[in-house]
Amino acid sequence: MRTRRKALSVAAVGAALLAAAPAMASTEGTTPAGVSAAGIHVEGDQLLEADGSPLLLRGVSHAHTWYASETGSFADIDDAGANAVRVVLSDGTRWNRNEPADVENVLDLCWQNELVCMLEDHDTTGFGEESAASTLDQAVDYWISLQPVLEGTEDYVLVNIGNEPYGNDAATNEGWAADTAAAIQRLRDAGLGHTIVVDAPSWGQDWQGVMRDGAPQVAAADPDGNTVFSVHMYGVYSSAQVVTDYLDAFDAMGLPLIVGEFGHDHSDGDPDEDAIMSSTRSRGIGWFAWSWSGNGGGVEYLDMVEQFDPTRRTGWGDRVITGPDGLSETSVKAGVFGGGDPEPTDPPEPTDPPEPTDDPTEPGTDACEAVLDVVNDWGSGFQAQVTVTAGDAGADGWTTRFTLPAGTTIGSLWNADHTVSGSVVTAGNVDWNGTLNPGQSTTYGFTANGAAPGSTAVSCAG
Repeated sequence: MRTRRKALSVAAVGAALLAAAPAMASTEGTTPAGVSAAGIHVEGDQLLEADGSPLLLRGVSHAHTWYASETGSFADIDDAGANAVRVVLSDGTRWNRNEPADVENVLDLCWQNELVCMLEDHDTTGFGEESAASTLDQAVDYWISLQPVLEGTEDYVLVNIGNEPYGNDAATNEGWAADTAAAIQRLRDAGLGHTIVVDAPSWGQDWQGVMRDGAPQVAAADPDGNTVFSVHMYGVYSSAQVVTDYLDAFDAMGLPLIVGEFGHDHSDGDPDEDAIMSSTRSRGIGWFAWSWSGNGGGVEYLDMVEQFDPTRRTGWGDRVITGPDGLSETSVKAGVFGGGDPEPTDPPEPTDPPEPTDDPTEPGTDACEAVLDVVNDWGSGFQAQVTVTAGDAGADGWTTRFTLPAGTTIGSLWNADHTVSGSVVTAGNVDWNGTLNPGQSTTYGFTANGAAPGSTAVSCAG
């Protein structure tokens, strides 16, 4: 049994292309004046830990409500390198209810295995089309009944009110924003202080743009300013353009988004999992892959391991765990558990970036320049961005080097391949950002544990 880190509650399917996001005023800085963040919380479009450090969710869904005896999966998911797990629960409307004692055991398992825990009520799936589905109101009743076991877990638990709470019926979906706002207000009135996660309608895929268009209204309904939006990317998201258009819409509105589910294939089409994983990485957006094991009904190919056996990893499991932009490259344990580098199983062997042909400290006009800026410093760590700009001759590949302060270590680094030797970090381009026209720039970013540098010289060779 864990000792909880107490955190004070804050008071109180078609392949249609998504249209461009409507012009909306940015909602950055939605935490109301006078309300202090407790535990995991939202700031602008970022999800942060209690200490203010960025929290990039890299997780796996686990079908706990149907396989409640498979408690060893939490340790297996941890061993796979995930920093989070999305746990399927039932409020009893459609499947066997997960009672408070069972949920408390789930929270213990998450804590023991250093996994940020996103709990979700699956019974709401497809309301409006699925006659057995529960309503968001019923889901709220369930969460309120769980408050005694949820209390004090705000720094590592998120509450996903209801999975895919509406189907494709346009008339029913018109009520998504009002119903979701009302559900959030009920939870806050009851005293729930956790980060709330809300799923999109249209079976989570939002191909009608209902969540996208209604997100500002829903965000404004949360008195704590602590709501995250979740889209599920399956067949609708079959091209990189559709993926990036949707992510960019929330970025333009300054609202926090995660990909709450995605797969490599589905009955409604072929998702572009490569675009989903690379685009979320470059934007710092969290995701949960569906799912660890136990799929049926013709979608068994979405199992990451067969029969809950971590030694029987599938191709989809390899893709998520050790593939490009997967857990081994991007997952870092949350600071509430002590942080540190990911410990995936069977990580890929790192490859060194190409050695520069010129002295990187003396680039010529045909080389490149690089500048490091600290964009967020929370004392015990920081987030930085490196801007690489091509010289007069452009660049066909680039490599940068810089030195971190003594004792400072890289947490995660995205949009570049990197190696570390002592305090020296060498980062080179990836496939999509290596070719730069003269004067063109690209960026990569990273988080680090330890003191931020006052200023850091970055050498660049192209």
